Amino acid sequence: MTDRRDFLRATGAAAVGLAIASAPRRAGAAPTHEHLDRFQSGASKELLLDAINAAKMAGASYADCRIARFRQNFVITREQQIIQVVDTDTLGCGVRALVDGCWGFAATRTLTREGVTGAAREAVAIAKANRVARDRSITLAPTQAFPNASWKSDFTTDPFEVPLEQKVDLLLRANAEAMKVPGVKFVNSVLFFVKQERQFASTEGSVIDQTLVRSWPLFTATAVAPDFSDFQSRAANEVAPMGRGFEYVLGADLVGNAKKWGEQAAEKLKAKPVEVGKYDLVLAPSNLWLTIHESIGHPTELDRALGYEANYAGTSFIAPPEEKLGKLQYGKPIMNIQGDRSQPGALSTIGWDDDGVQPDEFLIVKNGIFNDYQTTREQAPWLADWYAKQGKPVRSHGCSYADSWGSVAFQRMPNVSLLPSPENTSWDDLVAGVDRGIAIIGDGSFSIDQQRYNAQFGGQVAYEIRGGKVAGMLKDVAYQIRTPDFWNSMDAIGGKATYELGGSFFDGKGQPGQSNAVSHGAPPARFRQVNVINTGRTA
Repeated sequence: MTDRRDFLRATGAAAVGLAIASAPRRAGAAPTHEHLDRFQSGASKELLLDAINAAKMAGASYADCRIARFRQNFVITREQQIIQVVDTDTLGCGVRALVDGCWGFAATRTLTREGVTGAAREAVAIAKANRVARDRSITLAPTQAFPNASWKSDFTTDPFEVPLEQKVDLLLRANAEAMKVPGVKFVNSVLFFVKQERQFASTEGSVIDQTLVRSWPLFTATAVAPDFSDFQSRAANEVAPMGRGFEYVLGADLVGNAKKWGEQAAEKLKAKPVEVGKYDLVLAPSNLWLTIHESIGHPTELDRALGYEANYAGTSFIAPPEEKLGKLQYGKPIMNIQGDRSQPGALSTIGWDDDGVQPDEFLIVKNGIFNDYQTTREQAPWLADWYAKQGKPVRSHGCSYADSWGSVAFQRMPNVSLLPSPENTSWDDLVAGVDRGIAIIGDGSFSIDQQRYNAQFGGQVAYEIRGGKVAGMLKDVAYQIRTPDFWNSMDAIGGKATYELGGSFFDGKGQPGQSNAVSHGAPPARFRQVNVINTGRTA
């Protein structure tokens, strides 16, 4: 029989392993020196043009080519042990061709003229074969050509140039601080870095070069009751993953905050179990980002709303478009949800998407009313009638993305964020307006139905609010929502100074599945009379 101590050891290691297993990777050998030298010298840009020209000559009406290098680095520790160091590196070419209204796609690791032109001709052949299964002819929304464009994400220190010893030292020192807290028995910490160097060219004249870096520090302290009757964890997920470099990791001050996180884990052992009922909630951005992701981000993907995305996490209640656009009361007039790929440091931020589109900023929800879907060049024409009624040109919002050079680009979520109030409303102001409620910080477990309509969300730490003031800690707290009811119960939001980004490296979608990284910004917000359950009860 496994005792609680062994169980904790096993599940702590499994949680870290799951992060690695979930990472988007393509099997195969690392890049050869020959191919890597060609890529780093810029000679691969000639291969981009070779590929799209070959596709055009083979009969494509449109083609694009992506040559990219994707790197990942994990450093994983627990207590005073190094558990694992992982580096992945992959380089290759993907060609997409449009023939008679059908897509074809092929990819290769062979970065030679013969390799990329062979992939281009294969993509054209696949497009021709796909004609038999076409349900509608693909028309691409117009976009500007960018013949010599480049972009770099918002980072100062490239984490792939930081010595391993420095990364390990940081994690072990943070672990040691948390282990000083009485009752804390286990600590897991991870540094996870991504670097993507992406080159793109299309038959419409775009040639684009982009480099992005993402960083994610993870830290979890677990406290165990003296009699082993209970254990509680505190994940430091308000330190969100970001599209920044190693300077962000240093600024997060893991060592300085580790003891506080350990103390909160220990405090949860003694916290009062929540009583089931309806409460006013004050949700921190570190909790609210996940609710935005699941109840707004996914259901406003146009392919999901139209049923093209169903096997992975369901469709959407926001359908059909002609009945929802400009009509659905998503929330109160204070609710404005922006889609963008431009926020500095956000995970989905990019200069150009994988269709070669320079993304715009658009309101998904405007003054509480559903206003727009997330779209790509292929999808935007599906809403042509609606755009015409609005007197707007048909335009992609720049939401095309592939998680590898060897993956097909399709619609993926941009940054989707709740905009702050124009007032200088603070966290304390929101709490002061609550007589009986709960404040929740950090995200936890969640579940949601297949149309993004009914859901429940937990958190990391929860505090009772009595008479406008935060009182003692609560545990086993989760809130239940029906999406439109929940957002219509929001009666106040924080001001610009309270706005923060949350997000994830692992937003899954598609068959076969792909992962993208996405951020969701939010201020803290207050919701009235939300149903709260006790997750610790067995009956």
